[in-house]
Amino acid sequence: MHHCNHTAPDAIYPFDARGIAKRFRHAAIFGALDALQAGETMRFCNDHDPLPLLAQLQARYGDRVSILYQQRTPGEIVIDFCVQATA
Repeated sequence: MHHCNHTAPDAIYPFDARGIAKRFRHAAIFGALDALQAGETMRFCNDHDPLPLLAQLQARYGDRVSILYQQRTPGEIVIDFCVQATA
């Protein structure tokens, strides 16, 4: 069961990967996700669909982070990464 509060703007933190050097992106994304509390969301924006990153997130966080595409158009990908409460 997902308990993300997508309606509270203060629980959604924007993360625009386009402005981060490619060699630092994944480390920055992992750091940002590690800083979130249960129920908080990072709204990730990128210029391409980050399929390798999504596989890394699945391996690292499993069910602790849910992935919800908000926009999936060429050049403009927006994904909500929501941190779930741990049992």
